[in-house]
Amino acid sequence: MDTEPPVSEDARGRGVLIVRNVRAGAAVIRMDPAPVFAERLPAARVHELAEGEDLEEIVTREMAAQTPPDVLAVYGGDGSVSRMAGLARRYDRPLLVLPGGTFNHFAGALSLDTVDTAIDAYDAGATVRVGAADATADDDEPLTVLNLVSVGAYPELIQERERHRGLGKWLGGVAATWASLRRAQPLTIVRDGRRARVWSVFVSVGRNDPERVATMQREELDAALLDVRIHHARGSRVRALASLAFGKRTAAALRAVRLFPRDADVERLLVPELELTVRPAAGHPSVFVHDGELEERDPGGFRLHCAARPDALTVYAPRPSAE
Repeated sequence: MDTEPPVSEDARGRGVLIVRNVRAGAAVIRMDPAPVFAERLPAARVHELAEGEDLEEIVTREMAAQTPPDVLAVYGGDGSVSRMAGLARRYDRPLLVLPGGTFNHFAGALSLDTVDTAIDAYDAGATVRVGAADATADDDEPLTVLNLVSVGAYPELIQERERHRGLGKWLGGVAATWASLRRAQPLTIVRDGRRARVWSVFVSVGRNDPERVATMQREELDAALLDVRIHHARGSRVRALASLAFGKRTAAALRAVRLFPRDADVERLLVPELELTVRPAAGHPSVFVHDGELEERDPGGFRLHCAARPDALTVYAPRPSAE
């Protein structure tokens, strides 16, 4: 699918709303993107997300204006991008992803390594259709997911990191990992009437690397299926935390020293949708994570339904070369 690029220098970026999450990417050193926006998209409307501001409220207000935006753009990490993707789906607008987070998993899957690369795709009118997933907790509204949904060890680690944020990124991460290692307990899931004790469940958008448990980086754009990894609680707490390694080299190193979960302990499914009842251990939080965003539920557990949504939205990105 091609979208017509701007026709004049002065009009570059006209009709584009850029919401910038200035708190994204705190763990890495990044150049201020404002000069790039001013030079390459001078007619774009740029809104910096202030503390306490809600992305949905901003976009809803802009869409209700006399001249609503034609393109929704976001500068931030995977959490900000997934929220904007949901709004792009709601308002039937193309999404411009301007990578500004720590990992940028979704942008990486689209070969969007820099802000300039993303703007190059916009200038060329180059778009791709991308699959997503809907994640629905209990009777809430569905959340758009671009990479991953997870319950168990990973969400608890994220929550511990939030608690130790005052120590800084590195020390906070060490403290969170140590606390998680000491406190980790299996949770109970119920699927298709069958009960299981597990360390974690990872639900990836699209097929993913069969060697990993934590499939945080999606590997295909067209997502007609969910790639599910269920880590059954047959091993140690150390293996539960080791399963969170999402880098190929780290996973290979842990496998070499026999700390990675055994293949027999990881159940793998390829399904169009998945429904789980999640019941955490006593004293443990009732939480899940989607694209790095932590969602807290009422104590005692919750119902989680995930469904693949092929061809869910249009995103500016270099078109894959024909093989």
